[in-house]
Amino acid sequence: MSKQGKLAPAGGAGLLGGYLDALALVERLHRLLLDVIKDEFERLGVLDINAVQALLLFNIGENEVTAGELKSRGYYQSSNVSYNLKKLVETGYMHHQRCEIDRRAVRVRLTARGRAIRDVVAALFARHAEGMEGRGVIDVDGMDRITHSLRRVERYWTDQIRYIY
Repeated sequence: MSKQGKLAPAGGAGLLGGYLDALALVERLHRLLLDVIKDEFERLGVLDINAVQALLLFNIGENEVTAGELKSRGYYQSSNVSYNLKKLVETGYMHHQRCEIDRRAVRVRLTARGRAIRDVVAALFARHAEGMEGRGVIDVDGMDRITHSLRRVERYWTDQIRYIY
């Protein structure tokens, strides 16, 4: 291990170096995405919602789901889903209701106010896609290759959790 606690230096030789660089990049990209969303809402003067909550509203879209389904469907990846759901309900972005069949489960869906936030995020992402293509940052084929590779890594990690070997 190096002094920074990594297995190999960034940009090191072989797959391990590239893997560590990719892990760091994915983490930075996620944080940067949240900053971009936050900046968009600050620009619009929408200050009662954070970027994680806005991304959650975008991911839920028109679906009605339980809190448990948020993670299983990949809409939410963090551990504090209850806090964010409570805040979104309190601020009027989300409606919640006890499930008729299983009274322990709570189903959530976006309110009109939540759908407006989802639309802002969707428009932001559409502008990004158009801008990246227009500036030659990436084209459809390049994005398909990245997405395909990331799905394969996701599948590998999922297998590691399910079938430790």
